[in-house]
Amino acid sequence: INKPAEFLSVPGKEIKDSVYTRIKHKYPSVTGPIIVHRLDMSTSGILVLTKTKEANKILQNQFIKRTVKKRYVAILSGVLSKKQGVISLPIRLDLDDRPRQLVDFENGKKAETNWVVINQNNNQTRVHFYPITGRTHQLRVHAAHKKGLNMPIVGDDLYGIKKDRLYLHADFIEFTQPTSKNKISFTIPSDF
Repeated sequence: INKPAEFLSVPGKEIKDSVYTRIKHKYPSVTGPIIVHRLDMSTSGILVLTKTKEANKILQNQFIKRTVKKRYVAILSGVLSKKQGVISLPIRLDLDDRPRQLVDFENGKKAETNWVVINQNNNQTRVHFYPITGRTHQLRVHAAHKKGLNMPIVGDDLYGIKKDRLYLHADFIEFTQPTSKNKISFTIPSDF
């Protein structure tokens, strides 16, 4: 599906409306967890769902083994001097300021992101992010952190400055279809 920005992938503590609850309501016969992976509430774009428990297990295994190819598009606040690179900064939950994540070289989980500049104008840089790992807020932290790109994503209310939306969109995914075993991919361009 194409998840809109500011919409939960799964129900929260206080907000029950989510991709999961709407799909479960629309397709009551689906089995298993339905949601294969998540997008932050503020992130828009491609979210993969499954109809069966078996398909979910197969696809989750592909995410665990990192055989799924993902690409995000983002707009950063500023102009990068390099055209591409790799960010390797371990991340963990900030226990004193949830839901924020922080870089922690001792206790953080490995987090790695490849990035490529698409274009630059108006003191902003449009990039493609290719996450190797899938940590919570990984792209947001890697963009904003001083040892990352040192440039928050436009509209990031946690690691930058809030605007009308977070300018981060999951625009491409490729994986092996659980039944046919064929590689399939989906592209949904961002609306920014």
